[in-house]
Amino acid sequence: MYEPVSCEFYDQLNVIIQRKIPTSVIYLLDNKETEIKGNLVEMTYENNEEFLILDSAFKIRLDLVLYLNGKKYKKD
Repeated sequence: MYEPVSCEFYDQLNVIIQRKIPTSVIYLLDNKETEIKGNLVEMTYENNEEFLILDSAFKIRLDLVLYLNGKKYKKD
C-alpha cells in the first residue's frame, strides 16, 4: 500500500528536477536495495500513487525511495 512522502522530500525532488542535478537514487525493488543514477525529469500521480521519472524513462514509486544523493528519506 502506498504511503505518502513528506513535504520536505517532495520539495527536494522539485529542486533537483528544476536544477537538473545528476542524482543517485537507492530504492526498494523486490525488498532489495537497488541503486540507479540519472537525471530526474518529473513526478507523476497515477492511481493514488506518486512516481519519480528519470531521463531513462525509468519510473520509481516515491514511497520506495530510501536514499537520494546519499540522504536517507525512508523512515525505518
